Amino acid sequence: MAPAADAVPKEQARELKNRFRIDHMVESMTLVVQREYGSAPVVVILPDGSKWYANRHPDTVKWTDGVTGDIISIEHPQPGPWQLTGRVVEGSTLKMLSKLSVEIDPLPQPLFQGERVKIFARLMGDNERLRMPGLDYLVEWTARFESNHQPGDENFAAGTITVGSYKDDGEALDEAPDDGVFTGKINLSQPWGHYKFMVRARNNVFEREQETEIVLSPHPISVSLIEPEDPLTQPYKLDIKVNAEALKLEETHLELEMVGPAGLQLPLSIAGLTEGQTEFTLPDAHEFGSYRIKGDAFSTTLGGREVVLSLPEQFFNLIEPPAPPPSPEEIAAKEAAIAAAEEAKAKESAMMVLIGVNLVLLLLGIGALIFWRKRQALKKALAAAAAEARAEEAKKGVKETLDDIDLTLPDD
Repeated sequence: MAPAADAVPKEQARELKNRFRIDHMVESMTLVVQREYGSAPVVVILPDGSKWYANRHPDTVKWTDGVTGDIISIEHPQPGPWQLTGRVVEGSTLKMLSKLSVEIDPLPQPLFQGERVKIFARLMGDNERLRMPGLDYLVEWTARFESNHQPGDENFAAGTITVGSYKDDGEALDEAPDDGVFTGKINLSQPWGHYKFMVRARNNVFEREQETEIVLSPHPISVSLIEPEDPLTQPYKLDIKVNAEALKLEETHLELEMVGPAGLQLPLSIAGLTEGQTEFTLPDAHEFGSYRIKGDAFSTTLGGREVVLSLPEQFFNLIEPPAPPPSPEEIAAKEAAIAAAEEAKAKESAMMVLIGVNLVLLLLGIGALIFWRKRQALKKALAAAAAEARAEEAKKGVKETLDDIDLTLPDD
């Protein structure tokens, strides 16, 4: 049987209304459809008039739909005229593929910890690079390191580590979006040692993976901080060691930045190295607080490969010294001041007590005087009332006496 690629050319479906014909010799194929952004998945109309949808189709069909297109894998497609309906981008080409694979650029060797690498991967259809706007949304790329567990390696017990992915979005190291070239963003700040480098491209339609053996070498540049005996009067230094068996010293440049309090951002440049180890004096730190030195190194390997290396950040704190202890005179003066303050406070307290006692006595005296006056007034009122009562009684007695006299009796 002839290969499917010979029976169905990739550019066959350029006809009007997205119609195309499947030959009886095709055993499997993959349709790559570009739609308008955010539109609904296409509907596939078979030669017998039946329809397939993204959420309803036979088990022999695998379908991935995204915001920009569809990838549909079909086993043993029905021969005859097929048609797609949907908001397919005008002028786009419907790709019919019989074989999907991935092509991965190998990681360079030697490869160093902290290195920034730019590597590429491509999704291949029938041995040609597949390119379509929005393909980045339809394929998920994953890059992993798997330790070979070799004794003596730093990664002996590391296991499997996800170290990055590949993107075709025109950001970071990727040069142009939607050009079909996926650029790897790999985190190489991992333990050094022997690894399997595994790259996987997948979606609901397909899954492809490649693996290669690599060695991640130790960082060829080490930077450590040298603290002076007296940080207040002496500067900090950096001890820089470059592996001359891996890098060319004369082509090694360090671009650093010293970040500190009060908004300090001071660029530092180190170049012209002639020895594998050197000391670099940092600018004086005057402000108290935390300082950080960060940056990258740019160099060339002995094999001629240009490399960019992230350097481990360095930190130090400039701490304000404690105040000197007071002199005997200052101690005596302070104690005298404390004693005088305590004495003044005691006098104030005694005065307040005395004022309080006098105030209480005054209030008691005023209260007693008021009570005495009220008592005297009450006695007078009671005496007046008693006298008035007696007078009333006397008047009443006289009246009763007069009433008892018989005025009709003759005078003797």
